[in-house]
Amino acid sequence: MNGAEVTTLPSGLRVATRSMPHARSLSVGLWVLAGARDERDNETGIAHMLEHMAFKGTKSRSARDIATEVENAGGYMNAHTSREETAYYLRLLPEYLDMGIDILSDILTNPTMPDDEIERERGVIIQEIGQSQDTPDDIVFDMFAEAAYGGHTLGRPILGSVDSVSGFTRTDLRGFMDRYYGAGQMLAIASGAVAHDDFVRKIENRLGALAPAETTQRKAPEWQGGRRVDVRDLEQTHVVLGLPSFGARDPRRYVMMVLSTLFGGGMSSRLFQEVREKRGLCYSIFSFASMYADSGHFGIYAGTSADQVNEMLSVSAAELADLAGGVGAEELDRAKAQLRASLVMARESVAGSGEALARQITLFGAPVDDADVLDGIAAIDGNMVSAVAGEMIATQAPVIAAVGPDSSILDNASLADRLAGRA
Repeated sequence: MNGAEVTTLPSGLRVATRSMPHARSLSVGLWVLAGARDERDNETGIAHMLEHMAFKGTKSRSARDIATEVENAGGYMNAHTSREETAYYLRLLPEYLDMGIDILSDILTNPTMPDDEIERERGVIIQEIGQSQDTPDDIVFDMFAEAAYGGHTLGRPILGSVDSVSGFTRTDLRGFMDRYYGAGQMLAIASGAVAHDDFVRKIENRLGALAPAETTQRKAPEWQGGRRVDVRDLEQTHVVLGLPSFGARDPRRYVMMVLSTLFGGGMSSRLFQEVREKRGLCYSIFSFASMYADSGHFGIYAGTSADQVNEMLSVSAAELADLAGGVGAEELDRAKAQLRASLVMARESVAGSGEALARQITLFGAPVDDADVLDGIAAIDGNMVSAVAGEMIATQAPVIAAVGPDSSILDNASLADRLAGRA
């Protein structure tokens, strides 16, 4: 990544920056290389709950003190939990970098997690779970994950369940934190108006003695090829279909990015043009590629009426089968141009640059130069895209997840036939 530098402290904590000469602000964060897939069977949702608890008070600051201190400086704080990481970050003006480092260090090394805050945040998360359950175009993705990965941790909802969240104690939260919130499992990241040596020195002064952590032990999932259909009294059917692919470390990752963009990544994509514009079968449709460290999947989401869902699925499958048979030069060039522009535009954001830097170090052990990414995208040809599409179709049974008013959704075997061009 242009302007990126990495230093590993004696403790094993990695410190990385991307200096951006044009920037007048900065993003600073601590990334923990453990997420929902690293939870034990009795911990479903605990990584997300711990993220919620981070800003709820330390030995020297109350929850209100943390929020007030950041906002008095005009800053912004947030956090997120994914399948493979938990991140805590601040957007600040450069003169408040010391404060940002101090707050992030404080919340991750000295949290008090008082009982009243645990109970309050437990209620908030249960409300969040309820909201997700009431949002069909949200819950259908959790259903898809379960149908694809079964009992594997990648098949569980990041939020957990009402039952699991209701049972977590301070001891449980501390247990997950003690396992993974340590030097070897953490990254300190800053991007924007920041100098690398200065940032390293400040981090070492504050976190240089951070204790080591357990390395996450991950088991690769097995594709289940399952099906989940939830019948509800809705106006539309929300459906996700998908196929297994490969992880983010696979050299074909750029091929997958081009494939997904070309197939369902915008208004000029095959899905949008054929399914929505030409046939009027839906309002919203797109494809997506989820790539984890060791596995991944390619999927299609659409919202459509119950009487058109099977036609929509059939047309989408036929389009993917056609893609496996060949790719046009014009659509290939357009997809690569979209990806190039997306990367260049994202690098103008200090937050986006910081997140990309963290993910690259997590996956590859070092930053990736933007020029190498652009060269990788430019090198993709139509045969590569068709080969990946064909391999996905031939490898495993498709997964179907749907929420809507009718259960007579195309069965998995019939969908597999359409994907393979047999129907």
